[in-house]
Formats: sequence, structure tokens, C-alpha cells
Amino acid sequence: MSSALVPLLVLLPLIGAAVTLILGRYPRLQIVISVSALTLVTAAAAVLLAVVDHSGEPVVVRVGGWEPPFGIVLVVDRLSAIMVVVSALMLLGVLVFAVGQGIADRDRDTPVSIFHPTYLILSAGLFDAFIAGDLFNMYVGFEMLLAASYVLLTLGGTGSRIRAGVTYVVVSLVSSLLFLGAIALIYGATGTVTMALLSERIRALPLDVQMILCVALLIGFAVKAAVFPLSFWLPDSYPTAPAPVTAVFAGLLTKVGVYAIIRTDRLLFFDVPLMVPLLIVGGLTMLIGILGALAQADVKRLLSFTLVSHIGYMIFGVAIGTELAMGATIYYIVHHIAVQTALFLVVGLIERVGGSTSITRLGGLLKKAPFVAALFFIGALNLGGIPPFSGFLGKVGLFEAGAQSPSPLVYALLAAGAITSLLTLYALMRVWNMAFWRPKAEVEGYESPLIESLQESPETTNGTATGVATATRNSALMTGATTGLIAITVALTVFAGPLFGLTQRAAVNVVTPEVYVESVFPGGTP
Repeated sequence: MSSALVPLLVLLPLIGAAVTLILGRYPRLQIVISVSALTLVTAAAAVLLAVVDHSGEPVVVRVGGWEPPFGIVLVVDRLSAIMVVVSALMLLGVLVFAVGQGIADRDRDTPVSIFHPTYLILSAGLFDAFIAGDLFNMYVGFEMLLAASYVLLTLGGTGSRIRAGVTYVVVSLVSSLLFLGAIALIYGATGTVTMALLSERIRALPLDVQMILCVALLIGFAVKAAVFPLSFWLPDSYPTAPAPVTAVFAGLLTKVGVYAIIRTDRLLFFDVPLMVPLLIVGGLTMLIGILGALAQADVKRLLSFTLVSHIGYMIFGVAIGTELAMGATIYYIVHHIAVQTALFLVVGLIERVGGSTSITRLGGLLKKAPFVAALFFIGALNLGGIPPFSGFLGKVGLFEAGAQSPSPLVYALLAAGAITSLLTLYALMRVWNMAFWRPKAEVEGYESPLIESLQESPETTNGTATGVATATRNSALMTGATTGLIAITVALTVFAGPLFGLTQRAAVNVVTPEVYVESVFPGGTP
């Protein structure tokens, strides 16, 4: 019974995309279908998570009845089920926000007939990448979400979005070619792309060949995950998109790359000694990312740089590689998906209320929008790692795992992680002080309330650091969706004990791939 739900994770969004494309002239029906499709996926994923967690064994579907390695196999274990559940919740929340924004703006900036099918295709690509049981199907999932992301990134057709879209497309195509080239090398060396079979065949190869194959895959995934020094493209690409699109990109797309690194590193290249290089890369990603954030005056760019820096924590956990480290890493991924998505939606609310995302032009928002101020404050404390929030708990888990693997380099990474956390809090509190706490009258170029009120117009464009400040009202749907996502981030703290238990059980499956292999090949690998 549960196996029947697995294909629906991909089929429901694809069917929804087809139907919404046909119903392009009926925006209300598009909304109903999109919300229904993602709601059903969320429910199916939650059921699958309960099933695989209870049984301890992955749910495997052989598409079309073809046995692997000749056919496509879909595998849902604890890790992939967690990723699908969290992603579906975020996608659903952001979709509600986008609907509210469209209603408030009467869809002047976002062509609804294109948005909904594209958004659902991106969702299907994400889910497919998480449950793919072979590398080529994972590649197909990546390409689905990337093709959809090109369209979403350039919605509205403004010059800044087109320029950012060109950079994003070029970088994504290069990373896809690297991924496809790595798949070709692996197939040439082993004769298969089914991950359960690769888990055994790759270990039979000479260690230097394993190293070459591992690095080839890792580079492709590192571009998608925005790991330093391959993260240069992200801060210029994400901030130009509409708030809902930026939230999805920041919260989810980089985590697909991190997921792929975890899955392939622990399942395929368990014997490859990459701990030291990954630790170095993780530390540099933390520090370079947060130093870039400190130099930003635009809140979207600042958050984009903090996104890069916190990928470093995840790479640190992968480098340690123990059960405790992997469990803390999975928890931290869940935390970061939720917090980063929620914060970008909060910034979308700030942009509409304040007319800009530049802290040099914002002020007095605590008085003007106290509820938005509270949402940003909670998210900022969480991302900054202030106890007892989930950001603090995730970092403590990672630091504890690092302390159990003592070496000078690990201790250096622990120090880098603590510094990054403090600097993240400093950067976000600087935003709080400038945008919310500072009186509006202290903003450079301040104009009288009469003139300012005349500037407020529903014809809002995405504010920039150099644009003329205009402001619009937030709809109840936008505020409600953002509040819901912030509530999820708080729930990660309230239910941290059970969640840590779940991620720790998922980590056991990750570091002991025999369960994964046996579920795909019950009678032994061919």
C-alpha cells in the first residue's frame, strides 16, 4: 500500500502542472489545483515517513515492473522522506504567500498562467531528486527543477532579473554538464548508475579511481549547493527574483545539492578519504560567506551570503561522517530550510511595507509594522543560533560530533563555526537596528510624512537599494503564510527531542548503506 504513494510524490505535481497550464485563463482554478497537489504530496510524504520510520526499511518502487539495474527504481528511506516532507511544507507555505501577493498586486508583476505550472514542475523535480534510486534519474530531477527555476527567476522580465537569470543559467548548465560527465565516468567504470549496485561495485575499484569519480561528482554537487569557492553566483542571482521565488531558491535548491553530497558520499564513496578537504572547504564556506554578509546593505543580499555561510556547517557534518554528525547535519538542514525560507518571506513583507530592502533607506518599521518586526526578530535569533532555538541546537549537535573526532583541524572548524554564528547574529541585529529600531526621521534623505504618504502606491516594484522608495500593504494571506513558516521554525525547537531522534535514526541508515542495498536487491546484488 505505501509503495503506491511513492510515484505520487512526482506524478501529482506533474499532473497538476499539466492541468494548470491548460487552465491558464482560470487563475482561481489554477490556485485550487496547485494548493491541492502540494497538500496531497505533503500528506503522502508524511505517511511514507511514518511507514519507513516504523519499519526501519526503505520503501522501494520498481517503475514499470522492471528490475534494477535495468529499470528505474525509486527509494524512500528516512532521509529522503524527511527531505520531501519538509520541502513540501515549505513549497505549500510559499505558494500561499505567492497567491496572497498576486491577489494584493492583481498579478501585475507575475503572470499567473506561467507561475503555477512552472512552480509545480520545480516541485516535481525536487521530489524526484530526493527519491531517485539511480544517478541518472537524480540528474533528471535536477534538470526539471533547474529548467523551472530559469523561468521563475526571470518572471516579470525586468533587466536585473534577466541579467541574474543569464548568470544562473550559465552556472547551472556548467554544473549539469559536470554532473552528467561524472555519471558517464561512473558508468564507464562500473557499468551501472543504480546507486545500490554502485555501492558495491565502486568499492571494488582502485582507490585512486574511486577518488577521481568522487571528486567529479562532488564538484557538480558543490556548484548546486553553493559551496565555496563555487558559490560566487548565488548572491547575485537570488535577490533579484520575486520574494516567493527567492524564498524557495534560498530554502530548497541549495539543499538538493547538499542532499546529493550526503547520499553519494556515504552510499557510494564510503572508503574515499575526503575528511580533510571537506573540513577546509566547509570552514572557508562559513567564514567567506559571513564576511560577505557583513559588507551588505541590502537585506536580500545579506541573507544570500548567510545562506552560503551556513552551507559550511552542513559540509562540516558530512566531513565528520559519524552517526552523531550525520544526525545533527540532517537536523540542521531541516532547520535551515525552514528558517531561510521564512526569513526571505519576511523580507518580502518588509520590502512592501518599507518600499525597499536596503537598510540605508529603511527605518521606523517597528512602529509601522510591529508584527513583521516580531517575525523577523524570531527568525533572526533562530538563524543566529541563540538558545533555545533550533539553530542553536543544531550547532550544538554538530559541535559535539566534532569534539568526539578531535584533531587540530576539527578544533579550528569548531572555532570558525562559533565565530560564524556570532557574526550571523551581529549582521541580522544590524538589520534589526537599522530597519526596525531606528526612527524613520534618522534615515538619510527622510521626507515628511505627507510626501511619504503620497509616494505610497499599489504599483509596487521590487525595491532595491537605489530605487525610489514606494510602499504597499501586505495581504492577510501573505502575513499568514509567513507566520505559519515562522511557527514551523519554532516547532523545530519545541519538538527538538523527537526530531533529533528521527534524524539520528535516519543517520544510522545513511552511514550503514547495507540496509539501502538490501532493500533494492533483496536477493543480493547481480
